[in-house]
Amino acid sequence: MKILIATAYDYPHAGGLSTHVTTLKAGLEARGHKVDVLSFSDIPPAVRKLSAQGPSFVLNKLKKGKGIVYSHKQRQKMLTNLMKKRAHENYDLVHAQDPFTTLAALDAGLPTVSTVHGYMAFESISKGSMDEGSAEAKFMQDVEIKSYRETLEVITVDQRLLDYVKDVSGVEGTAIRNFIDIHGFRPEKERKAELRKQNGLSVEDPIMFVPRRLTRKNGVIYPALSLPAVLEKHPNVKLIYAGSGEARTEIERIVSEKGLQNSVTLLGAVAHEKVKEYYALSDIVLVPSVHSAGVEEATSISALEAMGSGSPLIACAVGGLKEIVEPERDGLLVEEKNVEELSDAMNFLLENPEKGAELAKNARAKIEAEYSHVAAAEKYEQIYLKALAKKG
Repeated sequence: MKILIATAYDYPHAGGLSTHVTTLKAGLEARGHKVDVLSFSDIPPAVRKLSAQGPSFVLNKLKKGKGIVYSHKQRQKMLTNLMKKRAHENYDLVHAQDPFTTLAALDAGLPTVSTVHGYMAFESISKGSMDEGSAEAKFMQDVEIKSYRETLEVITVDQRLLDYVKDVSGVEGTAIRNFIDIHGFRPEKERKAELRKQNGLSVEDPIMFVPRRLTRKNGVIYPALSLPAVLEKHPNVKLIYAGSGEARTEIERIVSEKGLQNSVTLLGAVAHEKVKEYYALSDIVLVPSVHSAGVEEATSISALEAMGSGSPLIACAVGGLKEIVEPERDGLLVEEKNVEELSDAMNFLLENPEKGAELAKNARAKIEAEYSHVAAAEKYEQIYLKALAKKG
């Protein structure tokens, strides 16, 4: 098949959706399909700024969320035009990665299947981008529902999202959990010292790594809040964040108030290839997701990557994380927002490295057996065929 994977967001960018697209493309190509990617990044920069980003900024000043709605509408129109211009490519179908892209592909008259990565309206509320109950939030959810009902097939990345789609739209979808490139993310602990030196880090200090966008639902403030109790027992521990987002300011405030400047590093957005190095050089990976404005973590790609990379994982027991982590066997789960429980888990793994190694070994075996990108691509292929059969 000839497949166009499309998104109204930038590609590539730091985040799970971009990683999903890259990994799915690799899996489908491994199965012999021709795959292109179309995104907002394919629009000329000047057009992006003048037609979407600039007006969005101004409109958001007038009313929270107004600019976001405007920007997404513009992105939809631009993607529709790009797809029409690519008509000569004769794609068998478009695989849309968000609701606005689904509507763009349908407007372009192309067979479309859609993956649901999250709760678009609720996530905007969770980030503080729009107000709950506002006309803007209602519009975003109406777009979600319309896209679910009009696409040929809906795919979700976990069971909870599948239930959500059914609840709001009546549409029966298919859940295919997230996945990783098991060859790209693999244990490389023999390179730990080398990679630490390359990145200007101590070979001796214990390192805990948070590979998360700095947004509320990712619970990124909690490792910083838990760190003082860890430093009491392990004063040389370093906490490293890789990601950007609106919660950075709050983390910086916590670091300042608790005097953690020598123990916490905020790298900002980091290229995906570079993140691999940090998995390898770290002693523990933290995925501290929380409930926020009705939003829960899906099958976290960061958690899967950690589990595939030979680092023991501590995650919060929410959403899809409960589906992929078997506590005490291939990772540790702690109660969300529980500072004491998180610090206890961190101390436990620092003091019991042999248990961490056991968890990491079992986690890698699970990733190989259940979360391979090639196996996932085969499942997607079956959905594509089902969709095209409907199209006739």
